[in-house]
Amino acid sequence: MGLPPNSAFKIMETVRKGKALKDPVKWEEYKNLMKEHNVPDWYIKSCEKIKYMFPKAHAAAYVTNAFRIAWFKVHEPMAYYAAFFSIRASDDFDSEIMCFGKEKVKNKMKEIDLLGNNATPKEKTMYPVLELVLEMYERGLNFLPIDLYKSHSTKFIVEKDGIRPPLNSIPGLGTVAAQGIEKARKDGKFMSIDDLKIRSKVGVAVTDLLKKFGCLEGMSQSNQMSLFG
Repeated sequence: MGLPPNSAFKIMETVRKGKALKDPVKWEEYKNLMKEHNVPDWYIKSCEKIKYMFPKAHAAAYVTNAFRIAWFKVHEPMAYYAAFFSIRASDDFDSEIMCFGKEKVKNKMKEIDLLGNNATPKEKTMYPVLELVLEMYERGLNFLPIDLYKSHSTKFIVEKDGIRPPLNSIPGLGTVAAQGIEKARKDGKFMSIDDLKIRSKVGVAVTDLLKKFGCLEGMSQSNQMSLFG
């Protein structure tokens, strides 16, 4: 432009943040200054139309981050999917639908497609997660069973043979209950379902969900032993 550096920076920031017309008096001053330095009228009018522009540093950061994500998706796919499901899809991941093969995922997607505008908000936000889960299956990757001792409370874990979903990915099993189980198991294995309930501070509803997902197989209801058993 040929403008003094300090003035050029002030004009640039005003334009970038979309404030050119929000302070008419100041903008008139900037316009006159630009005209004095032979800035074309078309350029000045363009400045008045800009609502917001990324600064170069932000744009560079976004592009760099996009390259990093793309690299992991290609070269470390399990790490990519585990991170995505843990961070971006934790509220919309349903193990009952997504962890039992691609056919179940496809069927749910068809079901949502048929509902169209009648699909619930939950189903609409779940759909892109289903697409990513299907993509994962198509790449030959899979989920491991949810495990009372191996599954994290809230994070998807990468293991040798697949990705282990967290306890709170079981529909209806909340984060607080999952964290309670994870904390309690640090003191050793649960002797019984009653022991699990007491130490983890969870109710019957939670243990029923764990039973449904096969997490309590072989575990007795009580740790009391019969003298005549």
